[in-house]
Amino acid sequence: MAYNNSIGIGTQAVWGGEETEHPYRATQTPIVASAAYGYQDIDHWYEVALGKAPGFIYSRMSNPTVETLEAKICALEKAESAVAFSTGMAAISSALYTFLKNGSRVVSTKDSYGGTNKVFEEFLPRMGVDVVLCETHSHEQIEAEIAKGCDLLYLETPTNPTLKIIDIKRLVNAAKKVGAIVMADNTFATPLNQNPLALGVDIVIHSATKFLSGHADAMGGLVCGAESLMEKVRHYREINGAALDPFSAYLIIRGIKTLALRVRQQQQSAQAIAEYLQTEPLVEKVNYPGLVTHKNHHIAIEQMRGFGAIVSFVLTGGMDMVTRLLPQLHHAHCAGNLGAVETIYGPARTTSHVENTLAERQALGISEGLVRISVGIEDTEDLIFDLKQAFEKVRNTSCR
Repeated sequence: MAYNNSIGIGTQAVWGGEETEHPYRATQTPIVASAAYGYQDIDHWYEVALGKAPGFIYSRMSNPTVETLEAKICALEKAESAVAFSTGMAAISSALYTFLKNGSRVVSTKDSYGGTNKVFEEFLPRMGVDVVLCETHSHEQIEAEIAKGCDLLYLETPTNPTLKIIDIKRLVNAAKKVGAIVMADNTFATPLNQNPLALGVDIVIHSATKFLSGHADAMGGLVCGAESLMEKVRHYREINGAALDPFSAYLIIRGIKTLALRVRQQQQSAQAIAEYLQTEPLVEKVNYPGLVTHKNHHIAIEQMRGFGAIVSFVLTGGMDMVTRLLPQLHHAHCAGNLGAVETIYGPARTTSHVENTLAERQALGISEGLVRISVGIEDTEDLIFDLKQAFEKVRNTSCR
């Protein structure tokens, strides 16, 4: 799957993977809903089945609509190859299971999406995989654990939902010294803001349900990297079956075409919201890599082109304050999703870390008062006004 470095990422989002003419001269990628593909020539059929001739056999293995999506993420992430999955967690878990076995050692961080954390804490140990989760901001601890032996280094940056930033190049260098594969979840940053492959990462993963789709109406996951690695991931998907359906692939393709426009507006508002929240007395802490007060703001500047559309903040009063504030918002959904055109709010216990117990969240340093905002494409002024009026209503209620 080729990509063109000479054109902008907004243009790649529209045209990537779709440079050749579609069937029937369609201007949009057709939805090919066929489960199987027929051949009169049995020998040709066998050649296609072996991968020696182009074509399709069965949509669990490959599908024309899904292949277009895979080509599009290759263009955006500058990858040789990609494999699409039915969900983001299917992409994450399948990529991990492809390369890990009994006796493998994984190094990662405590700050990661709750589902990913469950794979590390619950499922991989059952397989006999040694998992070490380090303090996210301690690059020294991560490097020390890598040096002890590491088959796979897994990174998520910015992290969900604490928005911590990890120095990708620094940790890639440590991993390569011991021959480890490096995976990075790039969902929060999106290809618009960050390209981990260019920083030395081997495999990049996206929950396509989020910013890539952008409209909260399709689920999917994407894994991309060198063809030699994706061949193994593709084989795992073929046998284990978490293939993406063509209609969802079409919706994600359609969503990606406006990725650049959406994210530019979303992160402009996210910066303004983060700065406003720093002035709000009911807020203890604001997490956003675009703030100069962010611990690793300097690293974000080095490896990112923009700071993303996710902000999180910690309310005084914990969950009680969360339950009082969120219902006062008018231009927001309270839901367990992110990356949509509408603004979405939610506490970690019902969104990113709903799979974790209170004790587990506390051990991960996630406060019950933490709220994640997925900033939408609404006008910035309206989103800030909505927050201000919500806080004011909470204050007025408290005074009675």
